[in-house]
Amino acid sequence: MAKGVSVITQIRGLKANFWVANWMEANERLAFFSVRAIAPLYMVAAIANNGLALSYSEKGLIYTVWALVQCLVPMVSGGFTDEYGYKKSLYVAFSINILGYLTFAFAGGFWSAMAASCLVGLGTAIFKPPVQGTIAKASTEENSSVAWGFFYWMVNVGGTLAPFLAAILRGENNWRLVFFCAAGVTLFNYIPAIFFYKEPERISTGQRKTMSQTFIETMKTLRDKDFMIFLLIFSGFWFMFMQLWDLLPNFIDEWVVSRDIAPAFRFISDGLVLENGNVKPEMLINIDSAAIILLMLPIAWLTGKFHPMIALIGGMLISLVGFFFSGFSNIGFIVALSIFIFAIGEMWCSPKFSEYIGLTAPPDKKAVYMGYSNIPFAIGWAGGNLISGFLYDHLGSKLHFARQYLIHNQGMDAAAVAAIPQDQIMETMAAGLNGGTGATMDEATRVLWNMHHPWLVWAILTTVGVVSTALMIVYYIRMRKPRA
Repeated sequence: MAKGVSVITQIRGLKANFWVANWMEANERLAFFSVRAIAPLYMVAAIANNGLALSYSEKGLIYTVWALVQCLVPMVSGGFTDEYGYKKSLYVAFSINILGYLTFAFAGGFWSAMAASCLVGLGTAIFKPPVQGTIAKASTEENSSVAWGFFYWMVNVGGTLAPFLAAILRGENNWRLVFFCAAGVTLFNYIPAIFFYKEPERISTGQRKTMSQTFIETMKTLRDKDFMIFLLIFSGFWFMFMQLWDLLPNFIDEWVVSRDIAPAFRFISDGLVLENGNVKPEMLINIDSAAIILLMLPIAWLTGKFHPMIALIGGMLISLVGFFFSGFSNIGFIVALSIFIFAIGEMWCSPKFSEYIGLTAPPDKKAVYMGYSNIPFAIGWAGGNLISGFLYDHLGSKLHFARQYLIHNQGMDAAAVAAIPQDQIMETMAAGLNGGTGATMDEATRVLWNMHHPWLVWAILTTVGVVSTALMIVYYIRMRKPRA
């Protein structure tokens, strides 16, 4: 942040395209996060509950491929955006995303869900470089901290409203309606793109390149060794980070008793609370986005006083604390507070990650470098889901533990247990507790929690984030030393 320059002056210095890009980003996030809010629940929900009844490993594999598509494609699409036009990229992105959301609405199993996630990932991948490149082009070194902070705030306007709307729209299990609405919101994004967004001026580097030349030039960014090391280190942090959205909803759905904080959510809308009295998982996760809306701008002002790397590392440390405790407890208030702490750390580090890249990228390669900034997402998001799905199936799944309990503790035949519908497993286990006199679902859950300690999954994931943060500190110290 420029010293002696007020925040108002810096905001006034932002170009018109900055505001249009934020408008489109908010719409895109509204659609995307409404789907992301329910997708983890939809994929593993029982067929009787209109879900796909996938295993956590299958869900993790879908998210792994989704992550690779969404995060690696921008490495190439960013170059085409710089070379052939920002508007064209936006139009293509919107069309693919609409198709992806509709495919999700009519998914019938693993492969159709995989196809839908790939389409959504591809559309999002093409969308991000022109929008982030626009932010980089429409801001300067003097106002970049406020610009990226405001952009991150707008991202979370859509990200906060989305789970609220998704929770109300889906009721108990009407998932399809959410997908239809996401497609509609994306269709609306053509309005600002066509009528208000202006194609950024292209920085001429000579004759327009062919598609193959553009691809080769884009891949040359891999030669920037320090940039690549920075991205690889941050990958470990994203390995942990993304599980807040991809796995924590399942953990909350299975283990967390949140009736203690349900009145606060019911005060907003009865649609935010399940019939069993617990808060809908997507609404607890939404504390992250809500906190960002309330606090992002003052925190952007505060972090503007620090070197981007100092703020980045500080945010990583705070996020580690919030992430670990969000999966350490099954008490609603503690989980909610931990998600809020995680959000504070996220506000410190995530905008600084983009700001650091935007400031260090060559002027004619803004979209390319922003595209490459997705490498940590690709490695962390894909690797995290590939491993966490397997981990959770074996160390965290309540249904898995309940089936094992029925076999080993209540003496049921394995074939008989396998024949029990997914939505009746816990009821069957609870009915056999206390010598056959039965117990409540909460009591049955508590028995499994004390036997298997599912929070160990969170301890393992947090360890990866700790290593990444330590390496980032080493990287910063190394970069500060004078070069020979």
